Amino acid sequence: MTGGIRNIAVFDTTLRDGEQAPGCSMNSREKLEVARRLEKLGVDVIEAGFPASSPGDLESVRAIAGIIKDSVVAGLCRSRESDIDAAREALAGAAHPRIHVFLATSPIHMQYKLKMTEDQVAEQAFSAVKYARGFCSDVEFSAEDASRSDPGFVCRVFAGAIKAGAAVLNIPDTVGYAMPGEFGGLVRYIREHTPGAEKVKFSVHVHNDLGLAVANSLAAVSAGADQVECTINGIGERAGNASLEEIVMALRVRKDYLKADTRIDTTQLYGTSRLVTQVTGVKVQPNKAIVGENAFAHESGIHQHGVMANRTTYEIMTSESVGISTNIMVLGKHSGRHAFEDRLKLLGLSVDAETREKIFAEFKLLADKKKVVNDRDIEALVMGFAAAAPETWKLDHWAVNTGSALGASGTIRLRHRDGTFQKRISLGDGPIDSIYKSINQIIGKEPELELYEIGAITGGSSSQGETMVKIAWDDKRYNGRGVSTDIIESSIKAYLAAVNAMEWDAPENRGL
Repeated sequence: MTGGIRNIAVFDTTLRDGEQAPGCSMNSREKLEVARRLEKLGVDVIEAGFPASSPGDLESVRAIAGIIKDSVVAGLCRSRESDIDAAREALAGAAHPRIHVFLATSPIHMQYKLKMTEDQVAEQAFSAVKYARGFCSDVEFSAEDASRSDPGFVCRVFAGAIKAGAAVLNIPDTVGYAMPGEFGGLVRYIREHTPGAEKVKFSVHVHNDLGLAVANSLAAVSAGADQVECTINGIGERAGNASLEEIVMALRVRKDYLKADTRIDTTQLYGTSRLVTQVTGVKVQPNKAIVGENAFAHESGIHQHGVMANRTTYEIMTSESVGISTNIMVLGKHSGRHAFEDRLKLLGLSVDAETREKIFAEFKLLADKKKVVNDRDIEALVMGFAAAAPETWKLDHWAVNTGSALGASGTIRLRHRDGTFQKRISLGDGPIDSIYKSINQIIGKEPELELYEIGAITGGSSSQGETMVKIAWDDKRYNGRGVSTDIIESSIKAYLAAVNAMEWDAPENRGL
């Protein structure tokens, strides 16, 4: 606590609960890139996954644990020794590991899902925490569906978890059922009636089924919660989780009222949101608070006049405070490497030297096509490389022939990583369909195209087109993204990015 302001820990579960949402799956490389960005954002705890759920998830958690040094890395477990063993294995290389154990405490879950009595649940919770505490000093216990549980029973289970060695106790509103006043009251009651409560930190994990996840999280903070569990862009199962960026900025802007804040670097919020959008392929709505395209836009004449006179008339925070640059200074084809690298630093975009050279080369090509290259263009170039899989296939050249009465034919030539070239020509229902069919012929697979979206990065006829695709193959999904001043080329790049992720995930390529 500083000057009467409590510090609230931010527990990010984008890589676990967020990634479980339909359409939000990420490959291992994408998870690593998101984890790095979360650490840069200043997240206190990164829940990296559910190690016991699959060998792939265990390996992803292990990889994240090996690179994150400043944030705590957590692995989720059911209250089973086998789950805890998997988390222990995955977190062995973490600088700051946390084992997160959960068990349901509501009557409906105990009766229909667990088929256990209250005594059995209390005993299993105690045993699981004690077992986890034998491997890790930082153990969190969650009472799943706590908002529909008997408060007295939750206190009993929590008291046992404290005796077993838990350091953090989590009060989830698992199905987004609670009202803010009700949830705040529950948090306050549990803190006041749990023996040993002064020894632990209290956390909340709130879902958004009634659109109240952020409101409930803030009510919990007002009632004494020490940690909030949330996701970037609010992604998560069903209607999602509490939105990290909304909670963080509510605490920052209304610090006077809530008497609480976080250590989050808010200037990284927009960039982190964009990265998660890119790797999941799930966009935020334009009017999304904090990071939506319209969050700082003013069309009403009265509003515009007020903002021009004094921004605080209609803006309670600045776009710069969340990392949205309003700088209109541009780069062009005569800009050198030094100016380009300075711009990357100003935008908070960090890449390794090899990737930076590739991005600079793409920047020069783009500058030849566009008179001006602005910050959004640069951001798009960087994100195109950030989490991309190694290129099994690389675009060499393409051509389409199309017309209203002719149908379409697509020609494409790809370069394989072994140095050989493959060329195909296909007929299709439009230029994109014909080109995608040609690519499928070359790779010898026909993945299902589940998502195809295209939009402009900036305004104007010379804007780069940004294409997002999602393909499905062998019960797995792969995202791809492409940018170009030509929408057909951006569509090709996006599809190839998804194909390369699929190819790299093939058993014969793993570990190359």
